[in-house]
Amino acid sequence: MNKRTYIIAEAGVNHNGSPDLALQLVDAAADAGADAVKFQTFSAEKLVTRSAPKAEYQKAATQGEATQFEMLKKLELSPEMYPDLIERCKRRNIEFLSTPFDVGSLQFLVETGICRIKLSSGDATNARLLLAAARTGLPVIVSTGMADLSDIESALSVLAFGYISTGAPGLAEFRRAYSSDKGQAALREHVTLLHCTTEYPAPLEEVNLRAMCTMRTAFGVPVGYSDHTQGITIPIAAVALGAEVIEKHFTLDRGMEGPDHKASLEPDELCVMVKAVRDTEASLGQSIKAPTVSEAKNRHIARKSLVAAREIAAGEPFSEENITEKRPGSGISPIYLWDVIGMPAKRAYRKDELIER
Repeated sequence: MNKRTYIIAEAGVNHNGSPDLALQLVDAAADAGADAVKFQTFSAEKLVTRSAPKAEYQKAATQGEATQFEMLKKLELSPEMYPDLIERCKRRNIEFLSTPFDVGSLQFLVETGICRIKLSSGDATNARLLLAAARTGLPVIVSTGMADLSDIESALSVLAFGYISTGAPGLAEFRRAYSSDKGQAALREHVTLLHCTTEYPAPLEEVNLRAMCTMRTAFGVPVGYSDHTQGITIPIAAVALGAEVIEKHFTLDRGMEGPDHKASLEPDELCVMVKAVRDTEASLGQSIKAPTVSEAKNRHIARKSLVAAREIAAGEPFSEENITEKRPGSGISPIYLWDVIGMPAKRAYRKDELIER
């Protein structure tokens, strides 16, 4: 039986700083059937310098702010918003997640009772945050956009050390932890890697979904996919390739101003994606090739048997001229044709009668 795909509906900063909009996003994710709704927990002051430029997609999607700092300052979730968000998630039976972008934000989320930690692609090289995340003891999901296998191994080394050691950190210590049986076991138990292409929207020709499979083979941990393409085709393909986690941005209205709205699904599209994921995972079944329960009743209808091609006299040898293959498949299978050829007919046959041994 296939493991159920964990679907993260990424609200991100699509609340535009509005508590009411954030609560509506929780409801939309729950209505769609997602397993979790995820926000972002950060302080613009700690995340970017005041002069850090916006990405090209951010410039196209936002107006009025010259820098990332000015844009992100408007998109912070205030601490006072979290109790209502978490309560709404509990009421709607959907897991509350949020991505921390610094150690203080991580500690704040742990204090709220969060069950797992999702780290962004931008922090796949942030050793301080990776270490702090592992030392919480919670499961960690790491997006790997912009990373190569060496970057990912370095991140896993820090995580392995954080899970199994309370000693002083360092590159040699990280490598030792990663190479140890205990470290590898901790990674398999706690860490999921998400393949990702960090562009909004991501070009299809740069998605490289097979890299997700490469990560699974290389590191032996669960893998999934964080999607930035338009539409729902690629997440479904990822599930077919074995993604255990799917993360997808969504918004209440793609026409809103903000950096991520245009690369997000609207609520009805999120519903379609979740349904398609569930249908896909159900269809994957098992790797054994054998007739299914529903197929069994159709075997004698669709398959053929050896039948008389014309009248056959008793004692006449069966030949390729006097027997043929026709439905139903309730007689001798045509696979045994050459075992039957040359045998004498034990009785006379009319045309289309099933041959008997």
